[in-house]
Amino acid sequence: MDNNAIIFDESKWSSLKKDLKVTVGDTAYNNWLKHLNYVSLKETTITFSVPTKFLRDWIVNNYSDKIKIETKKYIKPIDVIKFVVKPTGGRIVPGTTRTIKSTDNHWKSTLDVRSNQTSTYPNEFGAPLDPRFTFDNFVVGKPNELAFAASQRVSEADKISFNPLFLCGGVGLGKTHLMHAIGWKIKQQQPDRKVIYLSAEKFMYQFVRALRYKDTSAFKEQFRSIDVLMIDDVQFISGKDNTQEEFFHTFNALIEQNKQIVISADKSPTDLDGVQERLKSRLGCGLVADIHPTTYELRLGILIEKAQKRGVEIPPKVLEFLSHRIISNVREMEGALNRLVAHGTLVGTPITIETAQLVLQDLLKSSNKKITIEEIQKKVAEHFNIRITDMHSPRRSRSVARPRQIAMYLAKSITSRSLPEIGRKFGGRDHTTVIHAIKTIEEIMVNDPSLAEDIELLTRILQNS
Repeated sequence: MDNNAIIFDESKWSSLKKDLKVTVGDTAYNNWLKHLNYVSLKETTITFSVPTKFLRDWIVNNYSDKIKIETKKYIKPIDVIKFVVKPTGGRIVPGTTRTIKSTDNHWKSTLDVRSNQTSTYPNEFGAPLDPRFTFDNFVVGKPNELAFAASQRVSEADKISFNPLFLCGGVGLGKTHLMHAIGWKIKQQQPDRKVIYLSAEKFMYQFVRALRYKDTSAFKEQFRSIDVLMIDDVQFISGKDNTQEEFFHTFNALIEQNKQIVISADKSPTDLDGVQERLKSRLGCGLVADIHPTTYELRLGILIEKAQKRGVEIPPKVLEFLSHRIISNVREMEGALNRLVAHGTLVGTPITIETAQLVLQDLLKSSNKKITIEEIQKKVAEHFNIRITDMHSPRRSRSVARPRQIAMYLAKSITSRSLPEIGRKFGGRDHTTVIHAIKTIEEIMVNDPSLAEDIELLTRILQNS
């Protein structure tokens, strides 16, 4: 072997990077290949590193052909290319090597999708299913019960009940969880069915790639040969007419073949901006299942499930506090729980409401707004699972009267409203009724630590809301 052929110095690596940038384009290079580094050259094997496994897999599946072609311009006798994971400033992570050999035909399969890759290409085409997301660990409540039931039906049914299933809701409410759960259930019960899950963004990237290689026929064939297609965050294709056109035809082809389609978006089909009307019509022709914002009960159930899964003991009052205060989405709530658990584990301090306020102060930003009696009534009713109308009703059953008395007590202790004003807000009651309620609660708190904790919790929630 010519010694010159196996010399690969810094200047050649610099030239190779420039060639790759020209070949794949500035955007793709900056997104995917910018962090590719040369590690070593041993005989006919060259090794490159990237900082993460995700980046390694993406490069292997999408750019290894280009890297091989450009590398052979500088080192002709290359037979093997290795991609390893090496975090910035760290060492190569053991067990992360992905080896590509010239005999593997990998270059052909990634460059030329017309090659005979029907059995494996769909798996590369889609994204892997997350093992954390199953039906068993999905917490069901009123806001998501329809979406959950529909997803289960799709995963279990031999016949197509509704097509497509369209899951819509805000960020972090469980759409992606349900889609992965569908995929896992189908794979478990019917392993022969081809299931593909991917984001709308990746669908677009794969379509653009097919256009670039002038092989849209293979793209169509691969997508239309599957049994279940799940597209996440379809709102991403808003305003992208060519992608919408291809998605429309793919959609129709699968529907005609009686194949199942599951779609998710942050809005209902009719509310999707920048989407063609005919596509909106297709997306909405099956079952549209809304996932509504979480309720207090659902948030509490999710937190309990997450805490149990982590095997950590968190006082119920802390979980109730978090359920009241973090209402935006489940991801943020789970993140708050992780931070709290990590602080308790690393610092060694007990997890209390005071600790939560300190550790999560960026999430629990207190405002200086005035606390209203209406807000007090709402929080108390929510906490004790009664209707807000019960605060004004004449009902005297203990399950209603006690929370109402607590609300009156809180109205007096944390607002500047007079007793007559408070009475009027509670169904026009006399100020003497309010006085009686306050004294009753004060007396009970002395002998009932549980009620005292409830009132302390509600006070903190209201003062920090």
